[in-house]
Amino acid sequence: MKPWLMIKYAVSIFKITIYWEKIMKPFLTYRKFAFVAATLGVASLSTASFAEDTLRIVSWGGAYQKGQSVGIFQPAAKAMGITVKEDTYGGISDVKLMVKSGADKFDIFSSGAGGCASGGKEGVLEKLDYSVIDVSNHLPGMYSDYCAGADIFSVVAAWNTDTYGDNGPRTWADFYDVKKFPGTRAMRNKVDAQLETALLADGVPKEDIYKVLDSEEGIKRALDKIRTIKPHIAVWWTSGASHAQLMKDGEVDMTTGWNGRFDVAKEDGAKVAYDWQSGIMDWEGYGIPKGAKNKDLAMKYIAEMMKPEYMAEFAKYISYGPTNGKVYELGLMEDSRAREMPSHPDNAKFQLTLSTDWYAKWRTRASEMYTEMMTE
Repeated sequence: MKPWLMIKYAVSIFKITIYWEKIMKPFLTYRKFAFVAATLGVASLSTASFAEDTLRIVSWGGAYQKGQSVGIFQPAAKAMGITVKEDTYGGISDVKLMVKSGADKFDIFSSGAGGCASGGKEGVLEKLDYSVIDVSNHLPGMYSDYCAGADIFSVVAAWNTDTYGDNGPRTWADFYDVKKFPGTRAMRNKVDAQLETALLADGVPKEDIYKVLDSEEGIKRALDKIRTIKPHIAVWWTSGASHAQLMKDGEVDMTTGWNGRFDVAKEDGAKVAYDWQSGIMDWEGYGIPKGAKNKDLAMKYIAEMMKPEYMAEFAKYISYGPTNGKVYELGLMEDSRAREMPSHPDNAKFQLTLSTDWYAKWRTRASEMYTEMMTE
C-alpha cells in the first residue's frame, strides 16, 4: 500500500474511534440504562400500585370470620375500591412474634380487648388515629388507643342439653360444682376470661374481680380454683370453631366459650344452651401491627368498617352486638335480633365486663402462670 493511502486509512480509523468513544458509546449506554431504568420503574410503580390498594387482614376463622367477611371485610373493601385478602391467625401472640422478628405478614388483625391491651402495652401496635377513625357513636369503653371496637361478645358457660336438659350450669358456681353437675368440662388454652370464671365461682362479687386479680396471689387463687376441676377438664380448646365442635359432637358436657359460636352450632343441630348469668362481656376490635407498611390505608379501612351498616349486616350472621350505637338508633337491627345480643340491656345487666386495664398490666404474667397450671 502506498504511504499516502496508509496515512489516510489511519486517519479514518482514528476518526471512527473518536466518534464511537465520544458519541455512540455514551448514547447507546444511556439508551441501555434508560431502558433498564424504565423497566425497573414500571415494575416499581406496579408493585407500589399493588401495595397501595391491597390490604391483608387476619381473624379467627370459622363462622365468626365468615360473618366478618360477608358483612364487613369485603363490602367495606368494595366501597373503598381496594382489595382485601383474608387469612386466619392464632391471636395477639402472633402479632407480637411478627413485629419482634421483623416479618411482614398482615396489615390489620382482629382481636379481643384483652389481647389489644396486652399488645399495646408491649409496644407492638400502632396507635390508632381517631381523627381518621370515627368512634363518636361507640358505646362507652368499646375502643382503646390501639384497637377500634367492632363487636361485643360474651364468654359463657354452655352445656349439653342431652346431658342436663334445660337445667344445666347457669352460673360459674354451677360450672365448678362437680357434685351437682358431674360430667366432662372444657376450658380455653389461653388465659383470656378464664380466671374470672374461677373467682366468680369462688364467690367474689363482680365489682371486686379485678381488685382480687391485681396481684400474683389473686391470680394464684383463681388458678387454684381451676385446679379443683382440672381432673374433669377433658379438653383445653384452642379456637371458637373447636369449642363449638365439641358441643356439636357431644364430646364434653359443658365448656367455656363464645355465645355466638354456640348460637351458630345450635342452628346446625348442636344440643347446646347457656345463660347470660354466666356472661363475661368483651369486645373485639381491629388493630395495626407496629411498623405496618400500609398503615395509612389500614387506618382508612378501619374507619370504613366502623360504620353502623356493616355492623348491622355482620350481626345477621352471628349474635355479636354492635359497638356503634347508631345501629340501634337508626333501627338497622330488628328488635327480636337485638334481644339476642350480649350488649342488649336485658342481657348485659347480669354480666361482668372484661377489664382492658387489667389485661394491659397482667396478661403476660397471668398467661405464663395459666400455662404452667395447664401443663402440671
